[in-house]
Amino acid sequence: MFRSQQVLVPLYDALSRQAVLAADAPRVAAFLGKKVTPQLAQELGSRLSTRIEGRCIKHYMGAAGVKVYDKFSRVLRVETTVNDVSFYKHHRKVEQRDRHGTRELAALKKSIYSLIDLREILAGCNQRYLAFLCTLDDPSAGERDLQRLGQPRVGTDPPVKGLNFFDATEQALLRTLQRGEFNIHGWRRADLLVRLNLSASAMSRQLRRLRLLGLIKKVSHTYRYYLTRLGRAAIAAACSLTRFSIVPAMAAAAH
Repeated sequence: MFRSQQVLVPLYDALSRQAVLAADAPRVAAFLGKKVTPQLAQELGSRLSTRIEGRCIKHYMGAAGVKVYDKFSRVLRVETTVNDVSFYKHHRKVEQRDRHGTRELAALKKSIYSLIDLREILAGCNQRYLAFLCTLDDPSAGERDLQRLGQPRVGTDPPVKGLNFFDATEQALLRTLQRGEFNIHGWRRADLLVRLNLSASAMSRQLRRLRLLGLIKKVSHTYRYYLTRLGRAAIAAACSLTRFSIVPAMAAAAH
């Protein structure tokens, strides 16, 4: 159960695409507690479908399958289903032809006496699949941070505009903050004024704006600033995207 659709929708959108691509045949078999062997040659695969109720991912092998889907964009549900319980085995009493009973590993029977073991088997499938989902990347936090940095802050006085990573002046400022000599001891306003074509008042406004956006922090009882973790990640991503993706693409389009 998630607090809002704004949290689950981008998260599940990323997980659904990654899960279908990352779940190969041996991994799907492992979800269901099986191994891919010549003796166990059954239909096996993954499927992503979109319905009115939501998006559903299903990984199946023979009569069993594990699936995950979002209900009303608020609940993420994982469940394992099996159409033929004999697909699984458990230790139970087996009656031989001479009516002598032994306890062996045998296929589940379709009876109420198999429900306890069946529940434990299917719960184990769910746990293995949840562990697999935990290994996938979650870009939703990055998407929220990017959206927050680009939107203006209207609750402050005066209002603070969001970042424009394509503006030349802001690019120059962000690249300067990323310089190596500022990584250890930070920088002062005077350090930036000698490197950028900005007035002292304009630089003060820029530093205040970057602090409100969460990109920089001020060292207590000093005039020095340093980049936050969000600031380092955002500036590195913006510079890398501009240099290695946008500029080459624009250059290719110009020819």
